[in-house]
Amino acid sequence: MDKPAKNTGRIIAVEGPVVDVQFPAGQDMPNLYEAIETRNFTGEKITLEVVEHLENNVARCIALGTTLNLQYDAVATPCNDTVRVPTGDALFGRIINVIGEPIDRQGEIGANETRPIRRNISTIKINPDRMFGTEPEILETGIKMLDFLFPLVKGSKTGILGGAALGKSVLILEMIHNVVRQHKGVCVFTGVGERIREGNELYFEMQKQKIADRVMMAFGNMDEPPGARFEVALTGVTLAEHLQDQNKDVLFFIDNVYRFVQAGAEISTLLGRVPSEAGYQPTLASEVSDFQERIRSKESGSITALEALYVPADDLTDPAVVAIFSYLDAMLVLSREKVQLGLYPAIDPLLSSSSNLDRLIVGKEHFDIAQECMKVLTKYEELRRIVAVIGVEELSKADRVLYERARKLLNFLTQPFFTAETYTGKKGQYVHLRETLGGCQKIIEGRADTMPEEQFYLIGNFPESN
Repeated sequence: MDKPAKNTGRIIAVEGPVVDVQFPAGQDMPNLYEAIETRNFTGEKITLEVVEHLENNVARCIALGTTLNLQYDAVATPCNDTVRVPTGDALFGRIINVIGEPIDRQGEIGANETRPIRRNISTIKINPDRMFGTEPEILETGIKMLDFLFPLVKGSKTGILGGAALGKSVLILEMIHNVVRQHKGVCVFTGVGERIREGNELYFEMQKQKIADRVMMAFGNMDEPPGARFEVALTGVTLAEHLQDQNKDVLFFIDNVYRFVQAGAEISTLLGRVPSEAGYQPTLASEVSDFQERIRSKESGSITALEALYVPADDLTDPAVVAIFSYLDAMLVLSREKVQLGLYPAIDPLLSSSSNLDRLIVGKEHFDIAQECMKVLTKYEELRRIVAVIGVEELSKADRVLYERARKLLNFLTQPFFTAETYTGKKGQYVHLRETLGGCQKIIEGRADTMPEEQFYLIGNFPESN
């Protein structure tokens, strides 16, 4: 047996993604969250991260890659640093994994700079004026429903909530497309615990739309160990922070932030920690905080986050969902009922909310039209239940007029997406806020009463009357 070199340990146990590394007596242990490198018997490098110190000079680690073929007594060498990933313009159009290795088969990444993925948030200098300024800057997305009822403000966090197959990923892809095309912006997309197929489709769709060269991508797919799925969220926000330090306003997309919490729960279970309510990790609040607090405005620029959030069993009271809620400025709730009715994007305007829809932020005209629209849609929900029993013909004349206007409004707030042309068969449309406001106002005021509601379905701007 080889004698261990100085500052190296030996692997004494491997239980799935949990690896125990023992260091010689009297030798300094690696710090918590320090990276350790080892190799399996095929020579493949495996990166470990220290998460606990045990007795007898044992460091318990979580593997950031597969532990297949990892042998007992293999040499493990501390890196004397946390996990670092490459940063810089060379990453545009590239896909990296949790430790910064390219996984797009496009060769090595020629980046000269690296950054640690873990960071003490107390060291980040913030600009209170950019966080709580009197003149927030609205970012137009070209998506009618969002710009009208849930405006996106630079430096804010928006959650896209919904169960499986409600269109979270398509909505995010459309926003990337519109922001890159219209605003020449830069984006970071982080895939956390999602299917390989989705990441593959996203990459090739970006290539097809010719926007990949303005997007950095980091992926930790569903088939990877929980350590990789958990840490890749930190890798993604590290890339966003680098762009922010270059005086850029960054759009940061994460799909799916619930999988980040889920991976943390798996790690907690593997480490033998006693779970809290509903089986989640006892460190749920602190882990969500460590991640969310890094998404903030500072002296050099802003990070505007759009976070897809899977809701298990469509239960909005799930502890993980509630923990993430508290950090969001807006919540877009996707409705299965809207999907069944073919109303895309399937955002339920009555369940969703946005603190950015404020008179001081969007202006009096926009705010008043939005409030009038919400009144109509609220009344429509009441009438819809009555109509299901007695039929629309039994409504009073005033109620029937309002009912029909609401249906036209709901149809008008649907939209053909550029990234969904294959599914809809319709050419995607970018709609400016001024056009959306004008169209909604015409419907509410009754100037579209003579037009059939079908004329408003999956269109861009307000249709011309015959």
